[in-house]
Amino acid sequence: MEIFRYTQAELDYLRARDEILGRAIDRIGVIERPVHRDIFSALVSSIVAQQISGAAARTVWNRLEARLGAITPETVQAAAVEDIQQCGVSMRKATYIKGIGEAVVSGALDLAALPDLPDEDVIARLSSLHGIGVWTAEMVLIFAMQRPDVVSWGDLGIRRGMMRLYGLETLDRPTFEHYRQRYSPYGSIASLYLWRIAAGE
Repeated sequence: MEIFRYTQAELDYLRARDEILGRAIDRIGVIERPVHRDIFSALVSSIVAQQISGAAARTVWNRLEARLGAITPETVQAAAVEDIQQCGVSMRKATYIKGIGEAVVSGALDLAALPDLPDEDVIARLSSLHGIGVWTAEMVLIFAMQRPDVVSWGDLGIRRGMMRLYGLETLDRPTFEHYRQRYSPYGSIASLYLWRIAAGE
């Protein structure tokens, strides 16, 4: 299992930039968060995970693997939408998943080109596809491409973790941006801790 890569240097930077976050880092310790090495499987996983629990998403993923074998653009493109849907996703999600497989196989989406693009261009290309919004693209940036500076406004857990960390009753966009800029250029590592804080750690 591959985990999101970061070092003590990034943690020391975040501690120096934000004393409150630094205390949380010391309390929680090093986080080993699994990542997808494959961008396509990360896209499918992110669509599966939209608006359902982590346990439910893992169940669906296991069913997809059992039905399709390896989850690749080719196996997804070749599958019937109904086969994908029967793994436990809505027909809408099944259509999105198949559409992404078709886009990659046809060349409409060039996954090999994404690692050379800046974050904003990756988000623009991915979110042009049906079923992939900014949040999904940001999760791919973190958990497939291991980009170091992603803090997602669209992620409820991130916002909840930020509110809990700083004792905020509400969180508007300017306040969020203030902290996001403070974490930069290691916002993704801060995000790992915000998710844990949101979960009660």
